[in-house]
Amino acid sequence: MGIEEYGGGQGPHPEVLVVTTNDVPGHEVRQVIGEVFGLTVRSRHLGSQIGAGLKSMIGGELKGLTKTLVETRNQAMERLVEQARARGANAVLAFRFDVTEAADVGTEVCAYGTAVVIAPRA
Repeated sequence: MGIEEYGGGQGPHPEVLVVTTNDVPGHEVRQVIGEVFGLTVRSRHLGSQIGAGLKSMIGGELKGLTKTLVETRNQAMERLVEQARARGANAVLAFRFDVTEAADVGTEVCAYGTAVVIAPRA
């Protein structure tokens, strides 16, 4: 896997800016729209389960599961951005991920934050 397969995030000029901070330097919050989230649940396929089980006995990174988790987080973030855009936001503050096991059949990933309208300070 190349480095591009391990990451996520936004490009340099996103329509909806997503940040982990509570503010954006040089900008002011003009309107708080409220909480937004993007949710997805992914199941693991049998091949990755067997491979992960074997790999866990000898140690090392579970690359197939890493790639799946990156894809899952990116999908959750895309859904968060879609929801924020649909509600009129141009930014999401205090962005976080929450990851949990979903009834032993998959992984639930929730991306969440506060949708806001920001503007450059005058």
